[in-house]
Amino acid sequence: MTRGKLLIVEDDPGLQSQMRWCFEDCEVFVASNAKEADSIMRKEEPQVVTLDLGLPPDAGGTREGFALLGTIQQLAPQAKIIVITGREEREHALQAIAEGAYDFYQKPIDSDTLRFVVDRAFRLGELEAENQRLSQLRAQTPLEGLITADEQMLALCRQVERVAPTDATITILGDTGTGKEVIAQNIHRLSQRCEQPFIVINCAAIPENLLESELFGHEKGAFTGAINRKIGRIEAANRGTLFLDEIGDMPLALQAKILRFLQERTIERVGGNASIPVDIRIVCATHYPLTEMTAESTFREDLYFRLSEIVLSLPPLKERSGDAVLLAKSFLQHHSQHLKFNDECLSAIENHDWPGNIRELENKVKRASILADGNFIQPSDMELSPQEDAAPLNLKSVRMRAEQEAISRALVHCNNNVSEAARLLGVSRPTLYNLFAKYDIHVEDHR
Repeated sequence: MTRGKLLIVEDDPGLQSQMRWCFEDCEVFVASNAKEADSIMRKEEPQVVTLDLGLPPDAGGTREGFALLGTIQQLAPQAKIIVITGREEREHALQAIAEGAYDFYQKPIDSDTLRFVVDRAFRLGELEAENQRLSQLRAQTPLEGLITADEQMLALCRQVERVAPTDATITILGDTGTGKEVIAQNIHRLSQRCEQPFIVINCAAIPENLLESELFGHEKGAFTGAINRKIGRIEAANRGTLFLDEIGDMPLALQAKILRFLQERTIERVGGNASIPVDIRIVCATHYPLTEMTAESTFREDLYFRLSEIVLSLPPLKERSGDAVLLAKSFLQHHSQHLKFNDECLSAIENHDWPGNIRELENKVKRASILADGNFIQPSDMELSPQEDAAPLNLKSVRMRAEQEAISRALVHCNNNVSEAARLLGVSRPTLYNLFAKYDIHVEDHR
């Protein structure tokens, strides 16, 4: 795998050869003058350029080199230009930096040092390109804290945009770690209550005997230990949004009280008699299948209907096309500025099932950023297995794999009748026999 495209602009044939062999891991292009460099820049779009300022017809000066510096910046503003100068030309190098060059290097050439400078330029360019891509994706995604390129998720974003300005009660369904609270926060942010409190209570994290007091509050002396009046979460969310996370874990007895509150929009603190009016919007979330729970009488059906005016379903990470890699890169960028995933690791990330979803992915990336050796994260750093049969990204490989699969399926469908298989595939018998030879397919293997 090549690191990228490198253009060497140098009129000395000896230096051209010396520099070319310094960069075996790059796709190297060489130009002897400004005209050749201009042509290569337009055709190949190299990410990094080494530029000798002394170019013909002004080999003894810098006029031609500075003119080419400006041309390259116009053609490829993101390209990293490393100016190559002689030992007595430091002022020219500093002028080039002032005019937009990325770095400079003074002759004579030391291969190890020059490789380091060029490698650093490639790495910076890659980080900038990734930052730009992530920024563009964030700009395309209307929800804060949500990074996605998946069509299902983008459709869900549009749903959130439509329902957030209303006061409808919303239930968010999705596996643990899929980002339900992020969706809830965005519903509040995009609503007319955005300036008011957003109060969260996790129904699974609070013991049953304390949950009622947490929700409704209590008066002084209501029970042992109630030494002061306490305002509950519902009352604290007045005029804002109350997010009931893991609503499926709420005890049945408390479900009845929540239902009564939704009907009357008033509460009574534990140990109190006064009815307190509260104006809030309810957003719920759970990883449980509430419809199945209602059928099993473990969740009140009447409460479910009250809570599910709008139901949003979050798909698991394994069903979000391309999001695992996208999120992994974003998390890595947050935890480390110099590490990258190698190709094997990206393939492993893409093909892992992620039972813990986004939360699991972030934890593994964080672990890898701490334990990885070198500049690249391997599958083992993520505690993942390499994917030998992962779907290829190269278009030629994709086409070849698709052809092989189609031929195999056709033979199975036709009980190895070659003429019938050719008809199904829309090709002639000779063409199909050529494909057999190309892919080393033996008809008898399909019996």
